[in-house]
Amino acid sequence: MNIFVLLYNSGTDKEGIHSIELKGRTIVLMFEDKDDATRYCGLLEAQDFPLPTVEMIDIEEINEFCIKLDYECKLVEKNFVPKTAEDRLLISPPQKNLEFDNWGGETNNKEKIDINTIKENLEKLL
Repeated sequence: MNIFVLLYNSGTDKEGIHSIELKGRTIVLMFEDKDDATRYCGLLEAQDFPLPTVEMIDIEEINEFCIKLDYECKLVEKNFVPKTAEDRLLISPPQKNLEFDNWGGETNNKEKIDINTIKENLEKLL
């Protein structure tokens, strides 16, 4: 069975697949309908996220990929209707995304410094 996934830098050595983080798990979204995948791309773009491309791929290939990397995969069926807040993430991206230059899992030192600076400034108020 063929499904649709969202890829970044498709066909390059920096190719990546779109995923979401949910309760400490990485989830790769698979779309049964190309229009749903395209719509999700538009929502990502509206959040100033890099625009992925919609690629058709065999579901077994994605399943093997996810197993190998200890990811989960979720199939978003055509005409999917969410029943929970978590289900809603399957049709609409979360408001907060990882920075696309931080995909390698590197720690953002600037963010740590800002938090420490804020903490120090608050302690000075006491």
